[in-house]
Amino acid sequence: MKKLMMAAACTAGLASGPAFAQTDANKVSLQLQWVTQAQFAGYYVALDKGFYEEEGLDVTVLAGGPDIAPPQVLAGGGADAMLNWMPSALAAREKGLPVVNIAQPFKTSGLMLTCWKDTGITGPQDFKGRTIGVWFFGNEYPFLSWMSQEGISTDGGADGVTVLKQGFNVDPLLQREADCISTMTYNEYGQVLDAGVNPDELITFKYEEQGVATLEDGIWVLEENLSDPVFEDKMVRFVRASMKGWKYAEGNAEEAAGIIIEYDETGAQIEAAQVRMMTEIAKLTAGSNGSLDEADYQRTVDTLLAGGSDPVISKQPEGAWTSAITDKALK
Repeated sequence: MKKLMMAAACTAGLASGPAFAQTDANKVSLQLQWVTQAQFAGYYVALDKGFYEEEGLDVTVLAGGPDIAPPQVLAGGGADAMLNWMPSALAAREKGLPVVNIAQPFKTSGLMLTCWKDTGITGPQDFKGRTIGVWFFGNEYPFLSWMSQEGISTDGGADGVTVLKQGFNVDPLLQREADCISTMTYNEYGQVLDAGVNPDELITFKYEEQGVATLEDGIWVLEENLSDPVFEDKMVRFVRASMKGWKYAEGNAEEAAGIIIEYDETGAQIEAAQVRMMTEIAKLTAGSNGSLDEADYQRTVDTLLAGGSDPVISKQPEGAWTSAITDKALK
């Protein structure tokens, strides 16, 4: 209902005032990396508050899920832009999909491993011989790079780790199928606590603190599209409105969470959990105006290259990001 109301309001506003005509030059489809939740609050807030409408844009936000790979959607023409973690996007680029980062709303990483403290794990050196839950579909690359840098095999055995392909839940930890699992500071860690686990029973390892953090949730488009001035113009307007949405969400966590609930077609999200998530997400987007910091980019690339005999990427990427869009959007 909310989406129908917003579409009607957008159409009415464009018909009654001096705004852009609703043509393909003003239509933008964004493929999310996961389901509707506060991880993507900036885009839903921009939609709800009319920030896209102010830029003359008709934006469609496409929810993701376990069976949706944003790079494949982008490659198939199913979206104008996608959200993707940089390791996944750079790996896809090296394999032949020419994706380019045009904006980076997330400044820091929320990825971490959460382990049972009673396992005796106190640092990465204790991962050997353990079972660790890892997300795949492109989300495994930061972990694999980390283990490679630590000199720890991911093939199991006493001197390596056994990698459990983790579903997008925390069951492997709760059911003691894994000693550690992948969690995000803003999502799965809270799920573990909600299951009745005391924080004192856990030990966490944030990738940021281990020096292996890689950039997450950037905005990516196909390189060939950037040569089209019409496409470039709508991406400038899209990024400008999206960052306005992000900054509003940072300062209004409860309102942003409420907006997420209204746009969640599944009805699965709980508002209190979304407020908590938005509060944590705000820590990751804080300090970003949407521009990609070249030092952050290079840190990510260096981490991915430092993979020993099996690095995530094998060479320094060329042309994988541009500041052209944010330079214009942030004037």
